[in-house]
Amino acid sequence: MSNDKKIPTDLASKVSIIKACLAALVISAIALVFIVLPAEYDIDPSGFGATMGLTKLAQPEDVNTLESKHINEKVGPGELSQDNIVVTVPANKGIEFKFNMKKYESMEYDWLSDSGALYFDLHGEPEGDTSGYFLSYTIATAETMKGSFIAPFTGSHGWYWKNTSDKAVSIQLMVKGHYTIKK
Repeated sequence: MSNDKKIPTDLASKVSIIKACLAALVISAIALVFIVLPAEYDIDPSGFGATMGLTKLAQPEDVNTLESKHINEKVGPGELSQDNIVVTVPANKGIEFKFNMKKYESMEYDWLSDSGALYFDLHGEPEGDTSGYFLSYTIATAETMKGSFIAPFTGSHGWYWKNTSDKAVSIQLMVKGHYTIKK
């Protein structure tokens, strides 16, 4: 006779489940301390988050409050511009704000509504076209949007915002790139 004690099968599976749960708990605690806290909350008890650049993800971007309606700054050679613009969309109306751009010129943008989501269409119209043709790049409803695009043709490119509320909405629009503001 053997002195080996056998663990019942149902007890062995319960032990395996408990071990797996403990392993998952340890792994998630490590991920919390080393990745989630530095990236989401800028809390870095180990220093690993700063080393890996994760703490930068938790730091909000600096958005300057505008006091003037339009601030333009030439930021480099080749007509590179940077503008902070306040666009007011009247109650129950729509408004377009456009930029003249040459083919393959680029623009980075970031806009924010002060009163919630607006319907918008980011689009472009070829220079000299009289047919009414336009190309939409993004159509959505949002209260903020950040991105960039490259003009696929020479012409005017920009936004149509529609305000369906009973009060005017202000949009802070920050742009940087190769363009001129269409008057």
